[in-house]
Amino acid sequence: MKQRDPDLLLFHAPLLRQGMTTPKAMRDVLVALAPATLASMWFFGLSAVLILASCIGGAVAAEWLFADRQARAESLRDASGVLTGLLLGLTLPPGLPLWMAFLGGFIGIALGKVIWGGLGQNLFNPALLGRAFLLATFPIAMTTWVPAVTDGGFLQVYPGNLALPFMQVQIDAMSSATPLGLMKFEQEVTPLTNLMFGKTTGSLGETSGLLLLLGGVFLWLRRDLDWRIPISILLTVMVFSAILGLFDADRFPSPLFSVFSGGLLLGAIYMATDPVTSPVTPKGAWIFGIGTGVLVMLIRVFGGLPEGVMYAILLMNAATPLIDRYTQPRVFGRGGDSE
Repeated sequence: MKQRDPDLLLFHAPLLRQGMTTPKAMRDVLVALAPATLASMWFFGLSAVLILASCIGGAVAAEWLFADRQARAESLRDASGVLTGLLLGLTLPPGLPLWMAFLGGFIGIALGKVIWGGLGQNLFNPALLGRAFLLATFPIAMTTWVPAVTDGGFLQVYPGNLALPFMQVQIDAMSSATPLGLMKFEQEVTPLTNLMFGKTTGSLGETSGLLLLLGGVFLWLRRDLDWRIPISILLTVMVFSAILGLFDADRFPSPLFSVFSGGLLLGAIYMATDPVTSPVTPKGAWIFGIGTGVLVMLIRVFGGLPEGVMYAILLMNAATPLIDRYTQPRVFGRGGDSE
């Protein structure tokens, strides 16, 4: 009786394969951001739609313009330009002129990705680089905040959105401070429920802390992010805030206020975890997250600006190659520095 040979499949290396691809990871992040994006449209109406569309349009235009003709379709198919534009749009004020939003998306891809050699080679997060460019170039427009639209006002557009390029920006008559600004300069505390559900003034991505957390859980379940980075950032901010509260609870924000206010959740979950611009080792991820959290609190408490998430992540992006260098595990079978 002849014994049947087992079924064997022969493949070339690598033998261990994962179903995760770059386009799939990008789409997962887009899905995770969908609830918060819809919330921004609910609170800020048509202006949110126009801002996000302008940022995505600028990013995609840069992708198409600078890509090789043979690789244009593939470059657009990976959805990195769409994600960069969406993330940038969620960091912008609702009343920003649309041409600035488009320019920010274009610069984010051109200087944050293409100039470094393309996807996977950039040092800084492209969306945050685009925002840094806009904040340095148009500081007044980038720090002018408008309240949410009233009931039934979805189709209303903030006058600032329609400002002509390179002309004086028309500032909306009604403006208000963000929760971080109120806390820093007026010691006025915004109710935690408003921060969690998005009933606050701020950028489009400050719409709802709970929805941002929900998207983060989705990405964790899909194994699209290193959980050590957001956890270390949030824990560091909470511990830093708790220590400051022991000295002056009226002046310094509570740990939960520090977590749910501003763009911390958006930055910690969706930007700091960018696999290209963050460390690849577990120890490096903890160092990166703790450093980001400390910088956020230093800027918020002792700096001139109420928010510091963008600068904290960009500074730690610059330190990522150094962190990777000193946290790489030793090669098996090799000795110490003498070898």
